[in-house]
Amino acid sequence: MPDTTRSAGARHRSSILVTGAAGNLGREVVSRLQAHGARVRSLVRHQTGPRPGVESVVGDLTDPAVVREALVGIDAVSLIWPLLDSAPAHDLVAELIAAAPRVVYLSTTAIDDEVARQSDPIAQVHAEMEALLHDAGLRPVVLRSDTLASNTRGWAPQLRAGDVVSGPDVARTAVVDERDVADATVAVLLAHHDQPDQDLYVLTGPEVLSRADQVAHLGTALRRRLRFQALPTDLARSRMLADGRPEPLVEALIAASVRRPESNCTTDHVERLTGRPAGTFERWAIDHAAEFS
Repeated sequence: MPDTTRSAGARHRSSILVTGAAGNLGREVVSRLQAHGARVRSLVRHQTGPRPGVESVVGDLTDPAVVREALVGIDAVSLIWPLLDSAPAHDLVAELIAAAPRVVYLSTTAIDDEVARQSDPIAQVHAEMEALLHDAGLRPVVLRSDTLASNTRGWAPQLRAGDVVSGPDVARTAVVDERDVADATVAVLLAHHDQPDQDLYVLTGPEVLSRADQVAHLGTALRRRLRFQALPTDLARSRMLADGRPEPLVEALIAASVRRPESNCTTDHVERLTGRPAGTFERWAIDHAAEFS
């Protein structure tokens, strides 16, 4: 798919709804849509202060009345589903059918299309959401993203306190810069007349990395000798619970760390959508080093 966002934006000023707009990825999507001249509406659970040029609807994505209000006059939706249960999404889908916007759904590369049940609850709910959107006839463009580089921001408190990052080990993944995912999302959202070449893209970084690899890259960016310490499952669980994470999320993260198979796959889909290769985690670490100091 060619990079049509600028020409498309000139032909028609899109009205885009961004869910999860307060998150690491959602903020990047909003900023890029604004740069392309789109009208942007965010759907957020809590108002965190006005953002110039962005209309906000405050409420829950599972509340049909809130979703109905948010969808008025909207051409396309950047959809991130925040729950580990797809059942509440049926009301959301009904509202999407009524409003008939284009839907771009952020999913995960952990989905295995060859199995009936996915390896862990996070992959399972994304598989269910994809099926729900397709079965409703919404014809979504699905962007299956690998691990976002921004997830490593969760290590910042440990790195401010010392030189060791500890946590559950996970299989190696092709960590992808959330800025690249945002660029790809915006390219699809603003492709009015030039339809995407396909309805499923797999967004990865250019190399497969372990958590130890990521910590090493952060160490290089920070000019410190850092190391990753894998924790036994029970200890990792107790620490995450002590940090205040909800128990269902902790159990889902533990299941993902234990059951999710290693990904050795990288793709050129970021480049197909944006016109440039995906950035490296090394570059991401340099650009965000100040956040870990």
